Amino acid sequence: MHTRMPRHWALTAAAIAIAALALGPGPRTAHAEPGEVVARIGDAEVTIYAEGLAHPWGLVFLDDEGRALVTERPGRLRIVSPDGSLSKPLGGVPEVDARGQGGLLDVALDPQFRDNRLVYLAYADRGEDGNGTAVARGRLENDRLVDTQVIFRQLPKKSSTNHFGSRLVFAPDGTLFITLGERFSFPEEAQDLSTHLGKVVRINSDGSVPQDNPFVGREGARPEIWSYGHRNPQAAQIHPQQDKLWIVDHGARGGDEINKPEPGKNYGWPVISYGRHYSGAKIGEGTHKPGMEQPLYYWDPSIAPSGMLFYTGDAFPQWQGSLFVGALKTRELVRVTLDGDKVTGQEKLLEDLRKRIRDVRQGPNGDIFLLTDEDDGLILRISPAD
Repeated sequence: MHTRMPRHWALTAAAIAIAALALGPGPRTAHAEPGEVVARIGDAEVTIYAEGLAHPWGLVFLDDEGRALVTERPGRLRIVSPDGSLSKPLGGVPEVDARGQGGLLDVALDPQFRDNRLVYLAYADRGEDGNGTAVARGRLENDRLVDTQVIFRQLPKKSSTNHFGSRLVFAPDGTLFITLGERFSFPEEAQDLSTHLGKVVRINSDGSVPQDNPFVGREGARPEIWSYGHRNPQAAQIHPQQDKLWIVDHGARGGDEINKPEPGKNYGWPVISYGRHYSGAKIGEGTHKPGMEQPLYYWDPSIAPSGMLFYTGDAFPQWQGSLFVGALKTRELVRVTLDGDKVTGQEKLLEDLRKRIRDVRQGPNGDIFLLTDEDDGLILRISPAD
């Protein structure tokens, strides 16, 4: 059963002391260069790994040497070399609707990437009736994607530039989870099983529908749907011990939620929420309703979460088992401690850096990499200090 933490959850004295020690010197990014230390977290240092990216959104490592792919929201996909240098934009990327929160968003590798070289991209796709989240895949060859094809489109399209969701996560069984927002102006459709809005969907790697999805064969329901009642989940990852999907969903004014979506279950938006509308008005019917799931944890006020990481590396043994969440509104990195499904504490990091953290990834050697959501965006690297 899901449990809920208290609305005003206080840090322990020990956690407060750790957070105070973590902040280190203030930001020095105005004229910073790759390799420069811009902050410290205890005995870790934060350096600029790459710069000059326009609103980078997703990052994935290609190999153990540290080569990576990074997306830029205007529609560019680049290779990042181990020294942090960026390639020219790769060819074969689908045309994107780069307006508002839309554009080229997440990137993921096929579980058999070393053999098939398949790359998956989530993006805002424009059509006659509006736009929506789509997923395309192509084979990486040198400086381009080849044989790129769309394997999923969110239906119906809507006239909106917000709430695309768009995180891509492969499950251990090889199926692909896609998080989908309710497009901001259409919250009620998160409860409508005939649409993909406000849902987590699950497909096979070729776009076909797994036959064990919860709504397969149900009249009036989209067979791709895994769970529903979500607002705008922009963070998702498989829990490394549980092999289960976890997501972090944006609330409105408060009510950002950590959830563990289970097949066929309803997570409540916009009927229940721990936040309020931006106007201050009450959302829906309150915080509980039979048949709707409670979050594992929520933030009030909102941190605007985007990107998450369950840390498993050896570079920082003290952080193993922690959940890291990027925060756009509060411009920080949040480290969440867990005991099973229960949140036991949190530590706010890099507050003085004042960067909108869009994505959080673990590198091949256990370093942590962050994307900053800015016109002149950065890839930051957290590594043990020399």
